[in-house]
Amino acid sequence: MEQHGYIHNKDDYLRRLRRIEGQARGLQRMVEEEKYCIDILTQVSAMTKALQSVALGLLDEHLSHCVVEAAAAGGPEAEAKVKEASEAIARLVRS
Repeated sequence: MEQHGYIHNKDDYLRRLRRIEGQARGLQRMVEEEKYCIDILTQVSAMTKALQSVALGLLDEHLSHCVVEAAAAGGPEAEAKVKEASEAIARLVRS
């Protein structure tokens, strides 16, 4: 079975995602408790940065593992991996 590039950092990614999950619950609580809107927006920004950090880490892992291996093998698989990475980058830039 093929291993994904992030597998060696899986625990770190899971830890970061759990922290983000906690931030989301905190945001819900802030709205429920009718906290000041600027304070909520500050927390939304922090959560957004945390998600972007995870996304950039996964993208880096994908490029340095999956794309590099496919490029070394060549052929249609290489083209597909590069196209896939390019589309992922475009989605991240738009978000």
